[in-house]
Amino acid sequence: MTDHTQRRDVTVAAFNGKAPQIHASAFIAPGCRIIGNVEIGPDVSIWYNCVIRADVNRIVIGARTNIQDGSVVHCDSPKPGRPEGFPTIIGEDVLIGHLAMVHGCVLQDRAFVGLGSIVMDGCTIESEGMLAAGAMLSPNKVIGARQLWMGRPAKYARDLDEAALAAHRAGVEGYVVNGRLHAAALSQADDRA
Repeated sequence: MTDHTQRRDVTVAAFNGKAPQIHASAFIAPGCRIIGNVEIGPDVSIWYNCVIRADVNRIVIGARTNIQDGSVVHCDSPKPGRPEGFPTIIGEDVLIGHLAMVHGCVLQDRAFVGLGSIVMDGCTIESEGMLAAGAMLSPNKVIGARQLWMGRPAKYARDLDEAALAAHRAGVEGYVVNGRLHAAALSQADDRA
């Protein structure tokens, strides 16, 4: 694993005896705060000024997922009637747009959360499901596989076609490459400093 704590403008900190586990190939941009029981998989990119805070439950982020600039990922603590609380489980190849709020939910493989969207406790976005930009998915809702939901509160809009799914796959691949390019550029800047 790469020691991401060495970069002066990234915080990676243990909380309550649980330290983040970050795969060596993950890109963690400057300004990020990653706290507690977090697991970040291979080729994940966490972009500038994101907060990933697993202080009251756990957060898992699967391979090649990207969480774009200014987003917040949190979880919810155990409660009466819900002893496991709401961890945040993010699958592989997930796109999370800029300034999104993802809280105590499940995003299955290849899910998409649009720019400025909110996903609340107990929600699930199934594989290849999409929450549109600016939408709010209220608690315990499920976006089905290949469905697009829009609005505040979000409601089903339509099924996604093959072109939309292909664009999503290309976006995932692009973010893996872009994360590597940013990591190299930042490493060169650190070497010059």
